Amino acid sequence: MSRKGEQVMEQLLAAALKYPGAHEDHPWGETVVKVKGKIFLFLSLLGRSDGGAFFGCSMKLPHSRGSALMLLPFVHPMAYGLGKSGWVSARFKKGDVPPLPLLLQWLDESYRAVAPKKLVATLSPGARSASTSSRRRPR
Repeated sequence: MSRKGEQVMEQLLAAALKYPGAHEDHPWGETVVKVKGKIFLFLSLLGRSDGGAFFGCSMKLPHSRGSALMLLPFVHPMAYGLGKSGWVSARFKKGDVPPLPLLLQWLDESYRAVAPKKLVATLSPGARSASTSSRRRPR
């Protein structure tokens, strides 16, 4: 993975750990970030080729999953049947520059989808991703 890819991965992990109740864990040899025992971010090194590592991340996107899958070639439904529940994986090859602003929006959407409502309520409304901030509850 390029140095830029490593930086994006580190920034994504650091951003995830700033959410209320978030903590890092390492089940199955992968780095995950959880809130109240539920995973909202998977980060993994997918292999090495020509001296560079591939990396991937997976998040739950209940609102933007469809558009991400249709428009972005690096996004795929997550394996093990989790794709049916809104989980997607983004995979980046050596030389790719992952889109950090987009990944941060997805991170916010994933946290809000998984975290308890009490913790989500502590977040500032301005921090919401575009996909969740425009969504209103039916009355």
